[in-house]
Amino acid sequence: MELAGKRIILGVTGSIAAYKAAYLLRLLIKEGAEVQVIMTPAAKEFVGPVTFSALSGNTVLSDFFASEGGDWNSHVDMGISADLMLIAPITATTLAKMAHGVADNILLTTYLSARCPVVVAPAMDMDMYHHPSTQGNLEILKGYGNLVIEPASGELASGLEGRGRMEEPEEILNFIRQMASEPSKKKLLNKRVLVTAGPTHENIDPVRFIGNHSSGKMGMAIAKAFAAEGASVSLVIGPVSLDTRVAGIDVTRVTSAREMYEACSALMDKMDVAVFNAAVSDYTPVEPSGKKVKRAEGDWTIRLEPTRDIAAEMGRRKLKGQVLVGFALETDREEEHAQTKLEKKNLDLIVLNSMQDAGAGFGTDTNRVTMIDRSGNSEKFELKPKIQVAYDLVKRVIKMIDDA
Repeated sequence: MELAGKRIILGVTGSIAAYKAAYLLRLLIKEGAEVQVIMTPAAKEFVGPVTFSALSGNTVLSDFFASEGGDWNSHVDMGISADLMLIAPITATTLAKMAHGVADNILLTTYLSARCPVVVAPAMDMDMYHHPSTQGNLEILKGYGNLVIEPASGELASGLEGRGRMEEPEEILNFIRQMASEPSKKKLLNKRVLVTAGPTHENIDPVRFIGNHSSGKMGMAIAKAFAAEGASVSLVIGPVSLDTRVAGIDVTRVTSAREMYEACSALMDKMDVAVFNAAVSDYTPVEPSGKKVKRAEGDWTIRLEPTRDIAAEMGRRKLKGQVLVGFALETDREEEHAQTKLEKKNLDLIVLNSMQDAGAGFGTDTNRVTMIDRSGNSEKFELKPKIQVAYDLVKRVIKMIDDA
């Protein structure tokens, strides 16, 4: 069993979805994991500690000190020794406290002491989930390297319909299994990986630019997944609002296609793997204005020239043993066009997105991809969170390195 012997901390917070945590605990135990449950005081109002104690075979922790004898429950020891910390369900309150370092219960102090991967599964009403403060706190946690299992849509405790339901225990288990599978063996230790992400902006004048809708979320997820598997990651990222402060990732921020090319060019020869995920502008203005162009009557014609194709240029410079991965976002004849790009740019693998797929592409938290290799073999994946897509890609790259 993939989770056999893994030491997992299961955090439970004060949500009606706490009952799902009992079922999730049972699934983890059946997989052979050793689970320590930590409950917030509010969580005990929904499901009693006795339930979790009986299922796990361990005393449930909720206080800093044991009720009898005054022994200290060491959050430090737990945080250091755990293989994984999973908080499911996690409420908006606990999300906010984690994001801002509030440590007023043992679950939060354990989180701040944890050296292992941390996964959270939110559960709350849809308006709470979509509120800018909650979304901002989620982005902060992602920026710290935490992983988020996005909530599902459906009927909520409030009687409303929408996103906010904690993902089903079986799906959470599948996510954890994937994390515990082959990539977690750190096969990318001492490997250097270049990842490009986000859009580029090509200035028309000081206040206007040509760009696209790329959020950088997919590239950021890829960088995190490679870093989590031990790689030393160099992330070259265009103008995005994401927090890029993640251990193991060296970040170079750029604005234009030319700046991104120059940054990649300086790094490329040192890399073992390069993943070209950025949505680089294909054209740039020939003569950008140094001053804001004023509105006038009639048309405004802007002459454009092609930018340098970064993936193709790096493909021409490819060294023996390097693995190059590209991305293709297509609207028609998707696999045919992706295969052509793979061959033309001397890539080893190309990841295809289709604009026809709902929930995929720019700005979303999910993606549906097809991976195509140089032999024309293609593997289609279901719609899933971008961090899971990133782990799928990491596994594929590891296999390519092993088979080389």
